[in-house]
Amino acid sequence: MRSLNLRAALLSLALLVLLLAVWQVATLPSGGSPAPAAASMTAEEIEYAKLLGKDPTAGAAPAAARSGFPTPAQMAAAAWAQLASPFHDHGPNDKGIGLQLAHSLGRVALGYLFAAAVAVPLGFAIGMSPLLYRALDPFIQILKPISPLAWMPLALYTIKDSSISGIFVIFICSVWPMLINTAFGVAGVRREWLNVARTLEVRPMRRALEVILPAAAPTILTGMRISMGIAWLVIVAAEMLVGGTGIGYFVWNEWNNLSLPNVIFAILVIGVVGMLLDLMFARLQKAVTYAD
Repeated sequence: MRSLNLRAALLSLALLVLLLAVWQVATLPSGGSPAPAAASMTAEEIEYAKLLGKDPTAGAAPAAARSGFPTPAQMAAAAWAQLASPFHDHGPNDKGIGLQLAHSLGRVALGYLFAAAVAVPLGFAIGMSPLLYRALDPFIQILKPISPLAWMPLALYTIKDSSISGIFVIFICSVWPMLINTAFGVAGVRREWLNVARTLEVRPMRRALEVILPAAAPTILTGMRISMGIAWLVIVAAEMLVGGTGIGYFVWNEWNNLSLPNVIFAILVIGVVGMLLDLMFARLQKAVTYAD
């Protein structure tokens, strides 16, 4: 197993080096010369000429435009600049990546905890009561497929606060996987275990906490893991819509500034944080999984 892990790590490293090499080659300038008119002009003069409707770079080689995509070295410089001061705050449009990430994680945590506080007890009740399951199933089936972002206009209209609306959207997108998995896990507890508890006259609350909850815990954690993945996906799009703060707003703001290195760096940060959140829930899931 250790040998397999080592070979997998080496293969991943080789793929990363290959990807960086392809990226470097693809973003190298091709040596094409700029247009004659633009050769003797400064960047400000070129921009001014473009505003007047005259593009002095029109005759430039096509490869010059391709080189506008950042190279790996430019990406490394942008990442270093962001990581050197991750919590700086120089106004609404100039906040560090760490500060933006903290805003996003705070919204996700609040929306997710509210969803867990509603979904787990309700899922427990639905799983234990066939009558409640049949009564609530039509509502769940109708509300579940609705995109979380579709709720955003309604949230902004009623709540009138963009940050709380983002938390509400996280709540909506997190609640369904947790609710359905909890109900499924509770309903799937083996009848023999429940019969033994009933024979021993175990009180309902104790039966729920000491028999049903441990038995359904792996399924419940699976739903919570799925919910966290969806919540992290949705928060980026929600923050792009509402603006203000957050990693989604950071991506959109840097795009408006035409800073592609910062956009790519933020995308990588989103991926790394998502992976860490998933690893955390995978550890929790492994801790409650039992051999049947």
